[in-house]
Amino acid sequence: MMTSHPWYKSVSSVFGLRPRIKGLLFFILGVVALLTILSPLTSTPYEASTGSSTLVPNIYSNYRRIKEQAAVDYLDLRSLSLGTSLREFPLCGKEKESYVPCYNVTGNLLAGLQEGDELDRHCEFEFEREKERCVVRPPRDYKIPLRWPLGRDIIWSGNVKITKDQFLSSGTVTTRLMLLEENQITFHSEDGLVFDGVKDYARQIAEMIGLGSDTEFAQAGVRTVLDIGCGFGSFGAHLVSLKLMPICIAKYEATGSQVQLALERGLPAMIGNFFSKQLPYPALSFDMVHCAQCGITWDIKDAMLLLEVDRVLKPGGYFVLTSPTNKAQGNLPDTKKTSISTRLNDLSKKICWSLTAQQDESFLWQKTADSNCYSSRSQDSIPVCKDGDSVPYYHPLVPCISGTTSKRWIPIQNRSAVAGTTSAELEIHGIKPEEFYEDTQVWRSALKNYWSLLTPLIFSDHPKRPGDEDPLPPFNMIRNVMDMHARFGNLNSALLEQGKSAWVMNVVPLNARNTLPIVLDRGFAGVLHDWCEPFPTYPRTYDMLHANELLTHLSSERCSLMDLFLEMDRILRPEGWVVISDKLGVIEMARAMASRVRWEARVIDLQDGSDQRLLVCQKPFLKK
Repeated sequence: MMTSHPWYKSVSSVFGLRPRIKGLLFFILGVVALLTILSPLTSTPYEASTGSSTLVPNIYSNYRRIKEQAAVDYLDLRSLSLGTSLREFPLCGKEKESYVPCYNVTGNLLAGLQEGDELDRHCEFEFEREKERCVVRPPRDYKIPLRWPLGRDIIWSGNVKITKDQFLSSGTVTTRLMLLEENQITFHSEDGLVFDGVKDYARQIAEMIGLGSDTEFAQAGVRTVLDIGCGFGSFGAHLVSLKLMPICIAKYEATGSQVQLALERGLPAMIGNFFSKQLPYPALSFDMVHCAQCGITWDIKDAMLLLEVDRVLKPGGYFVLTSPTNKAQGNLPDTKKTSISTRLNDLSKKICWSLTAQQDESFLWQKTADSNCYSSRSQDSIPVCKDGDSVPYYHPLVPCISGTTSKRWIPIQNRSAVAGTTSAELEIHGIKPEEFYEDTQVWRSALKNYWSLLTPLIFSDHPKRPGDEDPLPPFNMIRNVMDMHARFGNLNSALLEQGKSAWVMNVVPLNARNTLPIVLDRGFAGVLHDWCEPFPTYPRTYDMLHANELLTHLSSERCSLMDLFLEMDRILRPEGWVVISDKLGVIEMARAMASRVRWEARVIDLQDGSDQRLLVCQKPFLKK
C-alpha cells in the first residue's frame, strides 16, 4: 500500500476540521500549488519544429498548462473545504458524441506528422490544444445494450457509428455475418450450423497446429490471442465460446470502428495501431497473434512490424496470417508484389520462426521455444535487443528481437494449468506467495460485497442498508469491466470463480509496480496505461469501472482529478457503475467530483476500523 501524498493528506484533513485550522490548511494548499508550478516537469508534451516533422519539447506551454491546472485544482479544493457545492460540468455538443482523445488527425497533420504517423496515438498534443471540459452525451437514439449473451448477437445500431451505406459497401462477407434491421444489427448465432465459416476457420487453425479440434487450443498452450484488425468480432466471439481470451486491437476509425463494434458486443478490444509505436504490452505476452486480411504490410520498415509481433509473442507461440497469396499486401510497387508467404518466410528464418503449416490462404508460423536459437543464427540475421525486461509504453518500434533473456521465457506448451500462480512462477515475477494468496482472499470477499451494492436500492430512500436481505443483481448484470489499478488481477479471478459473465480489462498504471506480466501470464486481458492520459477506447464502452487506491497512487503524479473523472465518464456506459476504494479524505474528494459529472454516489463505511471507504456511483442516462 502506497503512502499517501501530502497533497491528499491535506485534502483528507478538510473534512471535519475546526475553522481555526482551515486558514493554515489554505496556506499549505497554496504552497503545494506553488511547488507544483515550480517543480521539475515530468510530462512530455512536444511540438513540431519549423520545416521538419521532428518533435521537440514544448517547455513553455507545458509550464503554462501546469500553472493553470494547479490554479484550477486549488480553487476546487478551496470550494470543497468551505462546503461549497462544485458546479456540474456542462454537456458536450453533438460533435463529441464519439469523441476519442489523442486521435486528432487534422491536428497531428498541423503539428508536422506525416507518412501515416498522423493516424497514430498522440496524447502529447492534447495538452497544447484548448480543451473544453464537458460531459460527453450519448447519441439521440442510444439505447442501453442488451445483457450478455444476447448482447453478443444483437446490438442497437444507434449505439455504434456505422451508416447503412458503410454496411452495404463492406462486402458479401459482412452481409453474411450481420443483418442490419431498422434499429438493430444482428450477428449470426453460434448455435446450430456453421455461420460465416468461423467455426470451420477455427478448426482449420487447430488442425494446422496439429490438434483434432478447436476445443483443444488450451491443450496446446493457447489461451490468449491478440486479434489484429478483428472486423466485427466473429472470430473473437467464437474464441470466447471456447473459454479463450481474445483481445482485438485495431486502428482508430472515425466511423464503422471494429473496436467499437467488438466492445458493444461484449468482446475485449482496444484501439491499437501497428505503424510506428510499440503496443503497451510487455515482451512475451500472447500465445497467438492472429491477422486475417488485417491490411498490414509486414515486411516494411526494416521488418519492425513483424518484430513487434515477435516481441509480444510467447516462446512456442503462433502467428496466424490469412491473406490471399496472389495479392500483395498494402500499396507496394510492382517489383515487390511477390507472394506474402515467400517474403515472410525469408524473414522468419532470421528471427527463429518456422513455417509449420499452410492451408488455403492461411499460414501458420511458430516462434522458437529454445532461446539458444538466436545465438546459432547466421551473422546477417536480425540482432537481439539489449533491453532486459523494459516496460514499453508507446515507445518507437525497434529493429531488433526482444525478450530473449527474460526470466519469463517459458514455452507455452510447458506451462501449468494455473499458469502464473505457482510458487515458482510467482518467484519469477518477484511476488511472494503469501502476498499473492492474501490478495486473492481479499478480492474474493470484496467481490461478494460489491455485488450486493450493485443495486438501485442503494440510491433510494430504502430504510435498510444493502445486505444479504436485499435482492442481488443477476450474474450477467455487467459484461465489460475495467479494473483501473489491477495489481495481480485478482478481481478478475474472483469474477470468474463466482460465475459472473464478465471479462476484465486489467489496467496497470504506468508508474505503479509493473504487475502486468503476471496478469497476462494468468490468461487475462490487460494493458499498461498512464492515467494522466485518456484511455484508447471509444465512448460508452464499459459497464463498470473499479479503482482500488488509484487516486492515492495518482497523488504523486501531476494528473488532474477533474480530467480523470471526465475520462471515466466518457468510457462508462449510461447506467454503468463505478466502485472506488480509497482513504476517507480521498473518497470525499472523489464524491465531490462525482457530483460534477452527475453521478449518483454513496460512501460506504467498511466497518472494519480502518479509514478505507467505498464510493459506489451510478452514471445516469442523460437523454436529449
